[in-house]
Amino acid sequence: MGKIAQGILGGFSGKVGTIVGGRWKNIDYIRAKPVSVANPRTEGQVNQRNKFSATLEFLQPNLAFIKKGYKSYAVGKTEFNAAMSYVLNNAVGGIAPNFTIDYSLALLSRGNLAGVLNGTTDLTVAGQVSFGWDDNSTGGNANATDKAMLIVYNPSKKESISILDGSDRTVGSEVVTIPDAYAGDTVELFMAFITADGSQVSNSVYLGSGTAS
Repeated sequence: MGKIAQGILGGFSGKVGTIVGGRWKNIDYIRAKPVSVANPRTEGQVNQRNKFSATLEFLQPNLAFIKKGYKSYAVGKTEFNAAMSYVLNNAVGGIAPNFTIDYSLALLSRGNLAGVLNGTTDLTVAGQVSFGWDDNSTGGNANATDKAMLIVYNPSKKESISILDGSDRTVGSEVVTIPDAYAGDTVELFMAFITADGSQVSNSVYLGSGTAS
């Protein structure tokens, strides 16, 4: 029951129907009583949680890459939150409630730097993944000194091996060493470029998957 402290025109404290009254820093206030949710686990809510979980599982192992790749989008939010928002809205596939990440749409870096040209991968040598690309350092805003950013993501182990400051764009190749424990696992492969001073990045590209040797 609400109580009126200073007559009919004064503030009140407590509940009256759907209205709640109180006092904060000598200011009387009233607000609507929150409406209880009869079913907090509706189909829509469950689906949204499952999408969130799938995105989180994908992004967490790639946090170091994301912190560089989403630097320009960390305005009023963290790089990780910016990546979460993008992937949730653009790269979640599958059929409810079993949602998956569409790696071809999942950008782990976003930017206007010239991207990867004709990226390739090779997993035939045990304990390593070889990345290759064409030198496009004379095109657009690319620079000869741009560095390769590379990811070998292992979904089954929920971890990644990444290189954030790799070979120059002009070199055209980089080898990433992976643990022996990856042998036989499917790995997902991504690449981007970053300027030597770290101020600009390209959109990441998904280079497909393969079985680690």
